[in-house]
Amino acid sequence: MAAPLRIQSDWAQALRKDEGEAWLSCHPPGKPSLYGSLTCQGIGLDGIPEVTASEGFIVNEINKKSIHISCPKESASSKFLAPYTTFSRIHTKSITCLDISSGGGLGVSSSTDGTMKIWQASNGELRRVLEGHVFDVNCCRFFPSGLVVLSGGMDAQLKIWSAEDASCVVTFKGHKGGILDTAIVDRGRNVVSGSRDGTARLWDCGRSACLGVLADCGSSINGVAVGAADNSINLGAPEQMPSEREVGTEAKMLLLAREDKKLQCLGLQSRQPVFLFIGSDAFNCCTFLSGFLLLAGTQDGNIYQLDVRSPGAPVQVIHRSGAPVLSLLSFRDGFIASQGDGSCFIVQQDLDYVTELTGADCDPVYKVATWEKQIYTCCRDGLVRRYQLSDL
Repeated sequence: MAAPLRIQSDWAQALRKDEGEAWLSCHPPGKPSLYGSLTCQGIGLDGIPEVTASEGFIVNEINKKSIHISCPKESASSKFLAPYTTFSRIHTKSITCLDISSGGGLGVSSSTDGTMKIWQASNGELRRVLEGHVFDVNCCRFFPSGLVVLSGGMDAQLKIWSAEDASCVVTFKGHKGGILDTAIVDRGRNVVSGSRDGTARLWDCGRSACLGVLADCGSSINGVAVGAADNSINLGAPEQMPSEREVGTEAKMLLLAREDKKLQCLGLQSRQPVFLFIGSDAFNCCTFLSGFLLLAGTQDGNIYQLDVRSPGAPVQVIHRSGAPVLSLLSFRDGFIASQGDGSCFIVQQDLDYVTELTGADCDPVYKVATWEKQIYTCCRDGLVRRYQLSDL
């Protein structure tokens, strides 16, 4: 990855007025940072500002919500995208998690203000408040139907909610510590949870029962992901016949991002180990990119890309800053990552530049969700930001 370029978080507003300025910087690893500025020379008839960059930087292209800058000396190039809209009235405090329904119509989010809410994805208008967890809700996501929500909280409970009338239809109990992440298997008859108690569990939604402890690793499980395995991968065989209540677990891998610096992969149905990888720091999050490629992010800012077929050495390690990697999401032919310093960026295989989602000013961006060309982020500053990729 080339040297990361950074820009003033509110650059789009700053450059909308005559002689408005915004700062820029480039941070090559192991070298002194380069600092510069952008200046608005006036607004064109199309409403797009005419912007010039100080020495060492070039403005390649600009429109209302995006600007493409390069720093030729460090062969760095980034496209910065400003939010299309910002929702400030959903929560009053830090938003820790969010998701968007499969149809793109609804959002769900949880906050340190103690609430979990369902809102209209187009305008942030509140639809439902989901009440029932004791203490904070750590994670929330829609089932594939878009009509049901799964949440996990510090109260060690998993709950399933109706998005239509906000009723809690199922509560799962069994964990002895707060639930930190969840994953949904196939259409959602089974779900997986990872907890501070060091266990990952498989649950049967229809009977609200635990089908088994998938892993007990003696260390907090910060992130979980379920993915379909490439048929070249040996997932092992189950030691006993799986329950007929297990649906869609065959040929799936389970990935666990652990606090003890380990990334663990196992066969979801077999419960057999596939690999154990040791990273540089606690793993916070993980996701599958394909049937054999995966990503995992650490507390010290590393994003590891691994190939399940040869997991001994990473395919690549991306390090942009020492801030914790808080969320990773497969996107098009690449991925979106967010970090604890407010950075959130898209890496795509076919583009020679990184797209930076701007707006968060040094506040951690905890989670990213997408629907078609829309990207939603939630942040410690209490805002949900919606970006429109057609603005690129």
